Formats: sequence, structure tokens, C-alpha cells
Amino acid sequence: MASNRRNITSIAPDPTALKALAHPLRLRMLGLLRIDGPATASGLAERLGLNSGATSYHLRQLAQHGFIEEDQQRGSRRDRWWRASHEMTTYLSGDVEGEALDAGLAFLQAALSWQMHQMQGALNAFAALPREWRQASTASDYTIPMTAEAAAGLVTRLRDILSEAMAAAPPLGTPLPPGMRPFTIILNAAPRTTEDPAGSAP
Repeated sequence: MASNRRNITSIAPDPTALKALAHPLRLRMLGLLRIDGPATASGLAERLGLNSGATSYHLRQLAQHGFIEEDQQRGSRRDRWWRASHEMTTYLSGDVEGEALDAGLAFLQAALSWQMHQMQGALNAFAALPREWRQASTASDYTIPMTAEAAAGLVTRLRDILSEAMAAAPPLGTPLPPGMRPFTIILNAAPRTTEDPAGSAP
């Protein structure tokens, strides 16, 4: 029986490319192109409240580092369309040091800021959601005593589950079947660093 799963395309940028992507506007523009599909500089400018000259500049930077590419099937020389080249960005493996670590941390800082913005937007829109989408939504956190090896194994299992779901779903940026919409899951996992003693909260 043929599998309905598809291959997920990804990019592993070098430190120079990762530094370029750490710009908040470029990160947001790449996200829009990945989730909503191809767009022009003027279309992105309207959505982001910018002028098309600024969006054109940032689009060229994204294209230079391989994150996006011109959509040759759309537009004209005066009206260029851009699309994301990959569905995911991989970065900051546990063994990186030096420039690669610095670039990865700068990117993570920009990404975390955008993730918090997305979560706040989801909370603001929660009351207007249909019941079934409210029931599918959550804002949860779990703190579990673990070894580093066990924690790495758990994160790998969670990533595998999410990757399987993504591979079984239609590609982002394409028309979706009725009842289906982009659903964002933000996974952040790290050792607890606060100095508050465990169990001190009422």
C-alpha cells in the first residue's frame, strides 16, 4: 500500500545565513511565505505595514542565503513573486561552538520573540474560535526531573510525532481541504534555570 507521507524539506544554514535570518522582519516574512504561500514584495509590505522597497531588500537577503526563491510560474519582471525554498530551518545542534553558537543564539532570540507574539495573538483570538478549535488548543507546561539523556530522548520522541503529523498533512502554502487550517505547535524545552526553590509557589 502506498504511503501518503511526503518528505519535509529543510535547510541547515551556515552561521552567516543564520545571522541574516535573525532579523525579525526577515524571520516573519519567511514565516508568511512558508505558511501562506508565494507573495510579492508589495503584498508583504501591505501585510507588514512597510514600504515595498524595504520588503524587497529583505527578500533579496533571504534569497541570497537560500531561504526563498523567485516563483517563475507567477508574475512578471515588474511584479516578482517569491516563495519559500524549504518548509523548516534546522539549527544549533548541541555540539556547536564559537561563531555558529553565537549565530544560533541570535536566531533563537529572534525566533522566541516571534513565538511569544504568535502565542499572544492566539490567546487574543481564543474567544472567537469555534468550540472544536478551542478544545484542540492548549497552553501547557510540564517540569519533570530527568537526566540529560532522558530529556534528549523525550525531545526526540516529541519531534518524531510532530514530524510524522507534518509529513501526513498537505503542504503549507497550498489550498487546504474544508475544515483544515494551519495549526501551530511551539516546542520549547530546556533545563529549569530559575533560582526560585521548587514548590515555593502557593
